[in-house]
Amino acid sequence: MIKLYPPKLFYCQNPFLAPDKDNVMEIKLLFEKAVAQTHTMTELPADETLVQLYSLYNQATKGDADMTPPENFNDDIEKAKYEAWVSLKGKSVKDAQSEYIVLVHTLKN
Repeated sequence: MIKLYPPKLFYCQNPFLAPDKDNVMEIKLLFEKAVAQTHTMTELPADETLVQLYSLYNQATKGDADMTPPENFNDDIEKAKYEAWVSLKGKSVKDAQSEYIVLVHTLKN
């Protein structure tokens, strides 16, 4: 998988708010904005992209998948969603949020 690095806008420039260059609060705000933007999309992306958005969102909000596999594995979408989320095991919340932001940004353009 290609590692996407967030652009510099993720880093807070205010030294009082972010003494280090890794301000999680600003990433969280950008993540929430990206989530809101997905609700206003006029065209749905491809199924693979929707599955990727689902898995990144769950990793960013719930952490590693700790649920049991869906009972109905005949449903390809449910199986793909589960497998995509499990594949992100160990990815940090910040990294998942950053990748989600970048993906939504690429969908908008």
